[in-house]
Amino acid sequence: MKDELKYKHLAEQAAREHRRERKIRTIAFLKRKSAAAALLVLVLITLAAVFAPLVAPYPDQGKGAVNLGERLQPLSGKHLLGTDTFGRDILSRLVYGARVSIFGGLFIVCAAALIGVPLGLWAGYSEGAPGVVISRIGEILISFPAVLIAIAITTVIGAGLTSAVIALIIPWWPWYARIIQGEVLRLKRMLFVEAAQMLGYGKSYILFRHLLPNIMRTVMVMMLLDFGPAIISIGLLGFLGLGTQPPNADWGLMVWEGAPNLMQQPWIAISPGAAMFILVMAFNIFGDNLQDYLDG
Repeated sequence: MKDELKYKHLAEQAAREHRRERKIRTIAFLKRKSAAAALLVLVLITLAAVFAPLVAPYPDQGKGAVNLGERLQPLSGKHLLGTDTFGRDILSRLVYGARVSIFGGLFIVCAAALIGVPLGLWAGYSEGAPGVVISRIGEILISFPAVLIAIAITTVIGAGLTSAVIALIIPWWPWYARIIQGEVLRLKRMLFVEAAQMLGYGKSYILFRHLLPNIMRTVMVMMLLDFGPAIISIGLLGFLGLGTQPPNADWGLMVWEGAPNLMQQPWIAISPGAAMFILVMAFNIFGDNLQDYLDG
């Protein structure tokens, strides 16, 4: 009885020490100026995208309404970032375009992870044909640039935001499958997995109860670092006319619309390009800091 109470006390003490250490590390992480600044930028842009009708100075122009009487207006108090060739307020279109970049990138990354993680678990743990087939399909897709595959797919199924997102998910999931497969190959030889096998647990139980929790940190960091490339890819497809279609707002499409007037009215193309750069950098900086925090 005394030994049992002793072990219980030691376990509780270890748990308290672990919580205290995690709290200290979390506070230290949030005190990092680069992480705090990046998080602030991400929160502000996300809130602006969610509440776009309330934030945008001219919500109707953000949705595509034309106002030819104020076309190509420079930066002013009335139009903080000027207007485009159709008289639409650039700032309003930036706010609405943030929805495409943030939620499109979120859907791509989450869908790719939902497809790639289970397949990577199965490919890494299975020694038979299913694992080989998953690996070979992934290697074929990885051998081509994701944007090139997306261009080919959208050319076949038609342009549009939905088509662009689907077309980017297809070449995106193999990267998750490949990384997770490598992690599983490393973990499945460890003692806790062999013990579960000896106790007679099934494959699915071992995969999702023992292996998945041990690779979630890798998945989280990978997803966060993938937001930047996903946003750039959506913008590139929009720039090529294969993503969001006019008159809807999209940062890549806005760069394309402003390109012919770059020398005379540079704000039309520079504003969405700068917004995309800031958002991608914020995701990358926060992702790098989060990786350091989790690895610490």
